[in-house]
Amino acid sequence: MDQQKTGEFLKHLRKQRGLTQEQLAEHFCVSSRSVSRWETGNNMPDLDTLIELADFYDVGIREIIEGERKSENMDKETKDTLKKVAEYAAEEKKQTSDRLATVLGWLAVLLVVSALLFQRKTQGLLYGIVPKNICIAIVVTVESLCMIVVLLSFLHMRGALDKFTKKKKAKR
Repeated sequence: MDQQKTGEFLKHLRKQRGLTQEQLAEHFCVSSRSVSRWETGNNMPDLDTLIELADFYDVGIREIIEGERKSENMDKETKDTLKKVAEYAAEEKKQTSDRLATVLGWLAVLLVVSALLFQRKTQGLLYGIVPKNICIAIVVTVESLCMIVVLLSFLHMRGALDKFTKKKKAKR
């Protein structure tokens, strides 16, 4: 797939409709920067948006991907299948985000509980009962765990972990 060619085709379709990048971005609820990246070939729209673009411009998805008009239109069955795939991918992404939110929530609870029970600064309930070095070790471990999970969450949201797992799968 030639992203530059696809981008130029998207730009051509937009200009045919007499739209600015800002107007198109507003219609699809994305930033004008996203539209610019699509049209320069630096980035591609996600599958949901690609289907919507094909409907909006009344062209086939294959035409957008190949960056040129074809004589045949995409049949309804193929379009429906692609919509279902896009919905599935969106649902999978939502489930992953929900799991991530749950993990972060439990870590926040764990952090608060460890501070209440073991930290010297907050006069933890068990700070005088459990040896000092164990209390410190527990608090440091929980804080470190939280930092690692927050970092991994950030990387996941930025898509960096997806790239890593794809490379790992490709090696298998």
